[in-house]
Amino acid sequence: MLDQYLFGATSRISPEAPVPVVHVQKTDDRPGGAANVAVNLAALGTRTCLIGVIGNDTAGDSLEKILVASGIVCEFNRVGDRPTITKTRVQSRGQQLIRLDQENAAELHDDAIVEALKAAIGKAGAVILSDYGKGALTDVRKMIEVCNDAGVPVLVDPKGTDFGKYKGASLITPNQVEFEAVVGVCHSDEELVDRGRKLVDELELDALLITRSEKGMLLLEAGAEASFLSTQAREVYDVTGAGDTVIATLAAAIASQQDLGTAAALANLAAGLVVRKIGVAAVTPSEIRVAMHQRGQGGRGLVGRDELGSLIAESHGRDERVVMTNGCFDILHAGHVAYLEEAKSLGDRLIVAVNDDDSVQRLKGESRPVNTLQDRMLVLAGLAAVDWVVPFSEDTPAELIASVLPDVLVKGGDYRPEEIVGGQEVLDNGGEVRVLAFREGHSTTRIIDQLRD
Repeated sequence: MLDQYLFGATSRISPEAPVPVVHVQKTDDRPGGAANVAVNLAALGTRTCLIGVIGNDTAGDSLEKILVASGIVCEFNRVGDRPTITKTRVQSRGQQLIRLDQENAAELHDDAIVEALKAAIGKAGAVILSDYGKGALTDVRKMIEVCNDAGVPVLVDPKGTDFGKYKGASLITPNQVEFEAVVGVCHSDEELVDRGRKLVDELELDALLITRSEKGMLLLEAGAEASFLSTQAREVYDVTGAGDTVIATLAAAIASQQDLGTAAALANLAAGLVVRKIGVAAVTPSEIRVAMHQRGQGGRGLVGRDELGSLIAESHGRDERVVMTNGCFDILHAGHVAYLEEAKSLGDRLIVAVNDDDSVQRLKGESRPVNTLQDRMLVLAGLAAVDWVVPFSEDTPAELIASVLPDVLVKGGDYRPEEIVGGQEVLDNGGEVRVLAFREGHSTTRIIDQLRD
């Protein structure tokens, strides 16, 4: 489908009829329907092939042009007797005033889609079947059979009340209204789970994912406990296309060899992000990582040097200020915590570089460190102020700092900025070097001495 948006201001009522007059100031064409699923997949970084039907018209040309620009391979069957499905929405002040649809949803009895799927299946990590009930999946049983024969997971966005045609699929993703239209109204979570399990058995599915709007999602895997995922959305501006984001994220994760629980959690998080956007939209890996980071679920913690570089690049892409400090952090104490919180206040993201065990021993003596590198890093990663913890094995972090080039380099103690290891490289790069005072009365040596006494 092609989703067309007309944006404009309204300030008066038409003299011709009691309707608002919209002064159109901006237009926007976006891929919709299964095309929006493909855009969501491409936004997540997957190699995406879209197989489907469009009309032999300018709307079809526009749709294909947008998709190709997104890096999507289009295997379209153009037909002359039906237009490209087009939905035109008029928006004003964040509200949709009217939607105008052009479509012919008659069923297509054409082997072209099945043959295109057979040709593409060898390169697929997962397949999504989605046609919004517009007639393109008339031969859905054959398509599921093609996927099963190739050993490729097949996910279905089901429409209508005949779910029997999806028998043998890996997973289907109805919303609760669609699910209850098939199995009957469920008056409790227990009833929802019970009827869901029966459907999984009847259709020989690997799993069923029911999206439940503000209640989140329910994942039912064959032979596993039911998993309820609470909603992740704080603000909801537009639910258009949220189901597309869910099934696209699920498929991308499954194709990347993630388990279903992880895939569903990522899809739930992505859905919570996309409903905060106007119109059909997609989310990016960066947005997902930031959201996970904010919830303490991922995108932070222990990282390697290569991973740290990509995380910093993403952070700078969001105009965030990156702060870096380093140390042994052998026995973490209140002075460390206060120092790290002050360091974090100088920017948006805080990197802590930690000496490995051998370099601590060279610096502090054979009795140190008290705690291993892994333990020290885990404790640091648990602090709210700390975003990323990275180890280094050299006597100084000069090489690491030169590769990171933070916006702000922080060190505690009685130093001048130009005396701090890596400081000159940071300054030459336009960054800042700050010296913070340690809190009096707090030190690892003091704690060790007290324990010995």
